[in-house]
Amino acid sequence: MTVVSRAGCLSRYRAGVRIAIALFDGAEELDFVGPWEVLAYWAQKVSQAEVEVVTVAATLEPIRAAKGLRVLPDRTWEDVGKIDVLVMPGGQGTRPLITPHEPLHERLRDLADGGTLMTSVCTGSLVFAAAGLLKDRPATTHYDSLDLMTWLDSSIETRPDDRYVDDGDVVTAAGVSAGIDMALHLVVRLDSEDAARQVKREIQYDPQPPV
Repeated sequence: MTVVSRAGCLSRYRAGVRIAIALFDGAEELDFVGPWEVLAYWAQKVSQAEVEVVTVAATLEPIRAAKGLRVLPDRTWEDVGKIDVLVMPGGQGTRPLITPHEPLHERLRDLADGGTLMTSVCTGSLVFAAAGLLKDRPATTHYDSLDLMTWLDSSIETRPDDRYVDDGDVVTAAGVSAGIDMALHLVVRLDSEDAARQVKREIQYDPQPPV
């Protein structure tokens, strides 16, 4: 997998770091809950620096995720303030977000231009592709959506065999559970390998699928 190491870069966030996980109707549950568990555990139990993890959506109304889970966002895009790391989940709810002239695209471009570390899980990368953030970059997504990613932007170098692809200021993860791997990688980038190992151990993430 492609990895651009930025381990221990919390020092650049002297006033603390804010991680925002985007929510929208139809978002795949594990795409946002998996990274939330990893990043929030790190923020609350492991990190020596001030780290805030919040959810952000168009409004504060409940969103209904892909399998029916209802979630109340913490912030709206208008009041979330500075975002240091954005996590964009996937799910069928991304389909309306990849249409031309979707207002979210400009917001995403502004975040990227302002130095936000842009990360995605599953088909969240399609939203990045539609916004032009993956042009001439390596990236991945859910295996069923690789062709759609190429259709959105033929300049993208798709990585079908990678769990996540770190291209510096943009990190994309493959389908669903790969978001947990990516979130642990973000802990390495933002803190250290030791911190990521501690989170991994405490949330007891040691995949040994029964099938």
